[in-house]
Amino acid sequence: MTKTTILDNIAHADLRVAPLSGGAFGDGVNQTLIFPTEIEAAQRDFPLLIQRDEDGAWQLTALLGFDRDENLFLSDDGWTARYVPAVHRRGPFLIGLQRRDGADHPVIHIDLDDPRVGDDGEPLFLPHGGNSAYLDHVADALRTIHEGHAMSQPMFAAFEAAGLIAPVALEIMVDDTRRYDIGDRFTIDADRLATLDGAALQRLNEAGFLGLAFAIRGSIGNIDDLIARKQAR
Repeated sequence: MTKTTILDNIAHADLRVAPLSGGAFGDGVNQTLIFPTEIEAAQRDFPLLIQRDEDGAWQLTALLGFDRDENLFLSDDGWTARYVPAVHRRGPFLIGLQRRDGADHPVIHIDLDDPRVGDDGEPLFLPHGGNSAYLDHVADALRTIHEGHAMSQPMFAAFEAAGLIAPVALEIMVDDTRRYDIGDRFTIDADRLATLDGAALQRLNEAGFLGLAFAIRGSIGNIDDLIARKQAR
């Protein structure tokens, strides 16, 4: 069981975290969650695909590789993508809720059992008070996750209401002998998106989801780069 606790600038004043990445820290995966708050950045690097989670709810994932535990954006020196997904940027931190003034407020928690936590690495707090640049970086990742989680189901509900979610069959040929068939995935229906009437477009745009729909659909073109990365391995 991990030892997770609320981050405290007094109790953890001298704590440091090594900003390491790799398979040992959960980065060796062939897909990862993407939240609405990071679609615009993530779509520049990754193919973004819609799928059902184990409870049947829609979720968005970035395809990182074709084989199990294969992340083609990960090298011995870390991530090679221009954008690193928020769930991988957060390191040994997570968001928890603290009851205060009759309401739940998000607060940063830290996993003290994580091997990146100790006496080496980046400081979390400045010597005379305040957050370090590294902790600000972590807080941004956690904010992306927290706010994106709240946006996720409303976004998919809007896509469904507009009839935009459609299955996509991915048949990937890496070379003459290696083929990958990726099933149970969905994307934004480009034809349906192009024929939406003005009222439907307005509803999506006012909700902030129209641009995200175009970004998800356009990201499919990144599969060619993923294939090239696979061929180069």
